[in-house]
Amino acid sequence: MDEENKILQNLMAELGLNDLPQDKQDELIIKMTEIILKRMFVETMDRLQPEEQEIYGEMLDKKSSPEEIENFLRSKIEDYEKILEKIVIDFKNEMMQSEK
Repeated sequence: MDEENKILQNLMAELGLNDLPQDKQDELIIKMTEIILKRMFVETMDRLQPEEQEIYGEMLDKKSSPEEIENFLRSKIEDYEKILEKIVIDFKNEMMQSEK
């Protein structure tokens, strides 16, 4: 979770949003997190085999810890970290383009 917060804080700084009032920053962080998590979900589901998708669903149903879920995804998806990094980079680039 700390790594995710660090990524979001860096993103806020790179987009020049650190000067906003704290409540606006918090609101933006929540929205950005939702967007990035949705993209990560779609990307990981596309890469999992149907039986792996079932296991993933069962893990969510039984409320497995975030660490367990992440370990499962890392074990099933080649270059998992690079995929997540690309999602964040693409999002950042989209945000920077929309500022122009």
